[in-house]
Amino acid sequence: MKIRNVVIDTNALISFVTDRDHNQQAKVAWLLENAAKLHFTIFCPLNVITEFVYVLLNIYRVPKTTVKQMVSDFIVMPGVEIVTDLDFEIFFSIWPDHVSDYGDAIVAAVCKTKKGAYVATFDRKFRKDLEKLGVRVYNFSQPS
Repeated sequence: MKIRNVVIDTNALISFVTDRDHNQQAKVAWLLENAAKLHFTIFCPLNVITEFVYVLLNIYRVPKTTVKQMVSDFIVMPGVEIVTDLDFEIFFSIWPDHVSDYGDAIVAAVCKTKKGAYVATFDRKFRKDLEKLGVRVYNFSQPS
């Protein structure tokens, strides 16, 4: 599978910075390392950053200064582009009928606007929703 662009989901970022699943952590590390080498671009919708901060602060109880540093480092990383715009026509064609989670629907909509993009997520339900929509899902088990 030749990767050109990846839209990253919150759970992938959480897996990277926590020790909840070392296998997932290594897979996301590979994506980030290769994006930093400019082999492809990782697009990160702004809501993913918001969810990331919320989960780290409220679920994992990571100190705010640590979370701030994580986000600061991520947003300036080579190969990472933060997406602040949203095509609402595409978004509303997805949410809530095809993807019920608001944040996931934003990720799906962003992916639909990025030619040749894949969504990087470990969320099984979201992966199934994406496949039904014809949105490419990055298969972490295959080397690129």
